[in-house]
Amino acid sequence: MSRTHQPDPELTHRLSRRGMLGVAAGATVAALLGTAAPAQAATGTEAAAAGKGRGRPVLPPGRLGIQLYSLRDKVSTLGFAPVFAELEKYGYDEVEFAGYTQGSAGPITLAQLKRLARDHGLTPIGSHVGYYASDPNAYTFAQNLTKVLDDAQALGLKHIGTASGPFRYGTTVDAMKRAAHEFNTYGAAARARGMKFYQHNHSEEFSFATDNPKVRLYDVLLRETDPDLVFLEMDIFWAYVAQFRFSKRPDGTAAPFEPLDYVLRRPNRYPLFHVKDGESDPSNPYGYRMTDVGDGDIDYQKFISAVTRLKGHRLAHHWQAEHDNPTESFTFARRSSEHLHSLREKC
Repeated sequence: MSRTHQPDPELTHRLSRRGMLGVAAGATVAALLGTAAPAQAATGTEAAAAGKGRGRPVLPPGRLGIQLYSLRDKVSTLGFAPVFAELEKYGYDEVEFAGYTQGSAGPITLAQLKRLARDHGLTPIGSHVGYYASDPNAYTFAQNLTKVLDDAQALGLKHIGTASGPFRYGTTVDAMKRAAHEFNTYGAAARARGMKFYQHNHSEEFSFATDNPKVRLYDVLLRETDPDLVFLEMDIFWAYVAQFRFSKRPDGTAAPFEPLDYVLRRPNRYPLFHVKDGESDPSNPYGYRMTDVGDGDIDYQKFISAVTRLKGHRLAHHWQAEHDNPTESFTFARRSSEHLHSLREKC
């Protein structure tokens, strides 16, 4: 049956990422996130104990970031300055934007925002912007490419991308090719400014083409985008959700895949990652319930080590902690940093 007749389980999530102050997710996403009680923050002693052990740190120095969508509640009420101050205390090196406004804290210019990040030892590394919209004045790549790139350049970003799915023209092979062609256009424009254009996945990218169920849409996107112009930000949680959802074709035949293998085969295409965790739950239609980083079942010691051990790739990637709807966002940010800094490579 065509997916066009079924509810899109990620629609609310994708729409909410278009601005820092997007609408709250609906019941479908609430079911995914679960209703766990607030997690208790690890004490400094516990964090230090977790960090002891043989082997070098898994996390490369200077490469821990956070997607500010996770802290949208704090940004909208407190403003960027207090948020950046907390992130500095928690040991973050980079930030990825999901909007450049700060709600009740008042207006802020891009020059002020860039300076504020630098004052707190944070490097603005990327930003999520919409792919397209029906409004010709919308702040998206399709409608306002020049303005999007102007703003990214003003912030000194090395990467500018979208968390929107490549489904503008549908879910056929040709539709994916058309989206890939547009991504190549955005990538060329970004490269002319000294930046990299990237696309952030959810799980639907790994589903199968409606006109050819033997073909995985993500493989078409990879094949049809120019590797020198279009890069990928793998959201590791959503990739493992996709592994749960789409390891069989619509006819029931096996089609297993391993998210890490995509990266190891083409490490240069993945400059950015979203480090998001989930507790395995086969009763959930996604296969996981989202958790704070370190509380779930995704093996980040293995994943990050496998990527950073590749020759020449120790410092080639950026790791952004994220939770779509944390119970307490500052607690999430602190505990995620503690956990990731505690990981050690196996001897």
